Amino acid sequence: MFSENAIKVLEKRYFLKDASGKPLEDAAALFKRVANTIASVDKKSSAEEVAKLASEFYDMMIKREFMPNSPTLMNAGKKGGQLSACFVLPVPDSLEGIFETCKNAALIHKTGGGTGFSFSRLRPANDPVASSCGVASGPVSFMTVYDAATEAIRQGGTRRGANMGMLRVDHPDIELFIAAKRETDRLNNFNISVAITNPFMKALAEDGEYELIHPSTGKPVKKVRARAIFDSIVENAHATGEPGLVFIDRINAHDPVRLQLDDEGNVIAGTEDIEATNPCGEQPLGPGDACNLGSINVAQFVDESKRDFDWKRLEKTVKLSVRFLDNVIDANTYPLQFIASATLNNRRIGLGVMGWAEALIKLGISYDSEEALTAAESLMQFFQTTAHAASRELAEKRGAFPNWQFTSWHDKGIKLRNATVTTIAPTGTISIIAGTSSGIEPLFAISYVRRVLGGTELIEVNPLFEKIAKERGFYSVELMERIAREGTLKHVDGVPEDIKRLFVSSHDISFEWHVRMQAAFQKHTDNAVSKTINFPVEASCEDIEKAYLLAWELSLKGITVYRDASRQSQVLNIAKTDPLKKADSVSVSVTQTDTTKEHSVCAVTPNASSSGGLLEDSKKCSSKIVAGTVTSPPAVPAEAVDIANISNRQPRHDTKLVGSGPATQAQFQSAFRGAPKKFQSDACPECGYQSRSLVKYEACLMCVSCGYTKC
Repeated sequence: MFSENAIKVLEKRYFLKDASGKPLEDAAALFKRVANTIASVDKKSSAEEVAKLASEFYDMMIKREFMPNSPTLMNAGKKGGQLSACFVLPVPDSLEGIFETCKNAALIHKTGGGTGFSFSRLRPANDPVASSCGVASGPVSFMTVYDAATEAIRQGGTRRGANMGMLRVDHPDIELFIAAKRETDRLNNFNISVAITNPFMKALAEDGEYELIHPSTGKPVKKVRARAIFDSIVENAHATGEPGLVFIDRINAHDPVRLQLDDEGNVIAGTEDIEATNPCGEQPLGPGDACNLGSINVAQFVDESKRDFDWKRLEKTVKLSVRFLDNVIDANTYPLQFIASATLNNRRIGLGVMGWAEALIKLGISYDSEEALTAAESLMQFFQTTAHAASRELAEKRGAFPNWQFTSWHDKGIKLRNATVTTIAPTGTISIIAGTSSGIEPLFAISYVRRVLGGTELIEVNPLFEKIAKERGFYSVELMERIAREGTLKHVDGVPEDIKRLFVSSHDISFEWHVRMQAAFQKHTDNAVSKTINFPVEASCEDIEKAYLLAWELSLKGITVYRDASRQSQVLNIAKTDPLKKADSVSVSVTQTDTTKEHSVCAVTPNASSSGGLLEDSKKCSSKIVAGTVTSPPAVPAEAVDIANISNRQPRHDTKLVGSGPATQAQFQSAFRGAPKKFQSDACPECGYQSRSLVKYEACLMCVSCGYTKC
């Protein structure tokens, strides 16, 4: 039922273990542990009803129909089990407050959670500090402190710490913030995003100026041209993938718990202003709030004979999932009391989807088509309607969330158990467990190379593609080899055109379709949508500009772009190579950015998609709209590349084709084990695999080889 890769991920990250590291449970035991823990908090139910509910929770997880966020799978049933994925912590403008928040973040990271921060309340760098007769360090300086603290924490030994750092576009230090990750060895435990305001976007549209506001006094300090700030954002995003963009005023306008003031500044409704999001940007939260996420594997609900979803079965699972996530709030052990208060007062949950790309394939619909957009809207509207109905039912039985009386839901006479109900979240690791495609992303590749124990490399083929290829009679070992080498079907002969059209991968799809797909899901989602807008390495800043203008036009709450190899290309110019050729037939050109000297070396890595180089001078990269929140593997300075070591690598072990019988060494011999980690910036930092197994999905890095994720 679970794939070999899923079992490996579960064993490494999720199973309970004894003191020696030996697993104490299998998949069935894990999901029983989680189901029993989450069902047990149904205080108003009888023992028989709790047992029945636990059985239903177990069934939908063991059948890979629903998965909660990773901390719930890891920690449910443990002493002091912290079950939430997302937290936002306030950062006050005092030395004591800044370091208290840093300590709190460390405690959260230890339990497996990710943290978001707005540094917008901190006074700008070099601002006088009366209490010490000195000057302020500024937001970027303290972000560096938080980054170092995160580096020292490994989330319970199972997840690496992840942070979101945000700064308002009207903060006096905004230019320093925008360039904070230009040096790619800095802030590698942070995604950073600019919180864009409506006045900024208005000034940008009019090619005018806007005011930078001192956070302590609330008074303007100077005016700057919106275009200059905007161009700086885009240049950095094009070069490094960051900073990202979050439309903070739009987010607050749609928040039911938003603070509302009368003309004299008195609070008339609401309890919060949202200043930040979780690390991947899909969950806006007020200070101290947390959220529990879960995703339904919609590919499991396609009735292929009818080319439609099994809506009745899906409805039942959506309602059961809402109940599951609401129970998580009560089963949770919160790391800090103020987080418990904020979370219990709002009871936010975030139910979303995964397996969307595979669902479309089963429906016979190409991802980049009007039909797919229509299907996305229909599906998410059904999700939203059904999930809200479930939350209303729970409110009638258990009561509305405590802050309900201060919200727009109260004004509308809608009694809900949860302030927000739906979110499209990253599903990197849980989608591996569920054996499906990630979130609402298209397929990253039709096949890829995966390393298993002992160094054996497997060419893993998408099971839907393999099934269709065999049914249609065009399957062969040689064809699978070519597809693994190319990473896409676009230039592979021997595949029927209708199949190429159906099995499109992320880099086959133009940015317009990526943005429109995100917008289709956002239209019926309470919170936000995590999605990566992929670009090829040769994409221009003008391309990125068009994507973000479309995102603003289509009312997205935030947006993420990633230009293929953008971080890597700062250091290396790696020509496209054949990963399955012998070493003596391959030459890779490595160009250092600080010189014009090229080194021809015998090194190759099997790429799931082609990697390009620096095709465009950064001086040409003056553009007009923003990039979204992304996480990228740290690049290395050019001088760190060890050419001698690269050329001395040894041949790989045999590579085999999954599910296709034995393959000879001659057929699948890879050229080298790969360059050292410091050479290949897209290597997985955990398993060290060099084959572009570390892919960008929903602003989150995920290794398809070992299940590593940064989020």
